[in-house]
Amino acid sequence: MRVLGIDPGLRITGYACVEGDAIRPSIVEAGVFRLVKNGHTPELADRLVELDADLRGLIERTNPDAIAIETMFTNIKHPGTIVMMAHGRGVVLLAARQCGVPILELKPAEVKKAATGSGRAEKGQMQRAMQDLFNLDSLPTPADLADALAIATQGLRRAGAPGAITSVRGV
Repeated sequence: MRVLGIDPGLRITGYACVEGDAIRPSIVEAGVFRLVKNGHTPELADRLVELDADLRGLIERTNPDAIAIETMFTNIKHPGTIVMMAHGRGVVLLAARQCGVPILELKPAEVKKAATGSGRAEKGQMQRAMQDLFNLDSLPTPADLADALAIATQGLRRAGAPGAITSVRGV
């Protein structure tokens, strides 16, 4: 089983494709898409187009059995963030559907708890947990990369559950 985890953002989108054993998965490919370059912030529509093209290329390269993404959550201190995140998340969901890849939606607290034991883990805790899990020499940075690794790993665990994925490409 191969799962692509996406941590969507409109400045940086983290991604990680993992496969194998959910206890000790291996990384197929991981990184970030930087949608803001050299201090230049393109218009929102242009960033969405770029994110879509980057995602479709990634899906083609990694050929995942499923794409894992977190459900939306709100932070009362930053209400505008949810609106911006919804744009990027929508692009991910659309690209997955149009490429025929099943989607696994995970609650953020579920991902954090599976990675660290706490559903309220901070960014640094997530980075250290992913460094340990994948036996990395250094912390996965930026934090969006660590989040994508955690999302992919929990997606791999969830995909192994009976009935989690009802249709997989090529089956």
